Parts: sequence; C-alpha cells; structure tokens
Amino acid sequence: MVTLGTIRGDGWPRVSPCEAYIVEGDLLLGMMWRSKKALDLLRDPRITVTTVQADREATYGDLKLYGFAVDVPDEARRQAYADTLFAAIDWRPSEPFHLFSLDIARAGFISFGKNQKLMRWAPESGVEVMRHPDAAKDEA
Repeated sequence: MVTLGTIRGDGWPRVSPCEAYIVEGDLLLGMMWRSKKALDLLRDPRITVTTVQADREATYGDLKLYGFAVDVPDEARRQAYADTLFAAIDWRPSEPFHLFSLDIARAGFISFGKNQKLMRWAPESGVEVMRHPDAAKDEA
C-alpha cells in the first residue's frame, strides 16, 4: 500500500491510498474505473508516491517517488498486472480499470534508528547519500 499525491482539477492536492505492484520491472498502479485519482492523472500526470508508515520510528524507511503517471493500454501488460494481483491477493480486476506505470523523475529515502540513511536520486546526479538530520544529535 502506498499513498498517492495527485492534482485535482481545481489545483488543490488530492491524497489517496493505492496498491502498488512491481510487474516486469515497472511500478504499476491500478485504479477503479473513473476514480477521482485516475481522472486527476489523465488530466495532469504529475504524481507523488510515498510509502505508508505504521511504525513511529520509521525503522524500514520512508520512500518518496516523484514523477509522471503513464497510462498502460497494452493488453499483455494489463494481463501481467492482473496475474500479479491474483498471485498476491487472490483477486483480479475486471475491465474496465485504469492502470498507470510510474515514470520516476526523482526519489528520496530516509530511515531512522540504528540504520539511519538519507538518500536522494535524480537522473542528472544519480544516487546521493546525504548527511542524516539526526547525525548532529548523535555527535553531540
């Protein structure tokens, strides 16, 4: 489960939950036909995807992806997505449904606790490991 940030028609942000699956190397996001978040993405493909945190300490990290949603009309890719869902949760979507792949423009990751990490990625600069904001507290 991830949280999506899309842009509503009136320009305000919309935050929505969504299941995300990696299928044949692509991060795919399936949505109910004509859902508000899908209509947002068809109008304006800019999207933010972030992991859902249930652990107050964020031990496993917090990933944020920024990019563009790309409509997936290809039947073979749609079938591969449906097969992946069926294998994972014993359910498959029936047509019509919206399916988007994520064209990642940049990313960020932070984790806390014993395994503190702070990283970002962009195509121009690649992966950058940065100084964690808690490092100053640990050094004091």
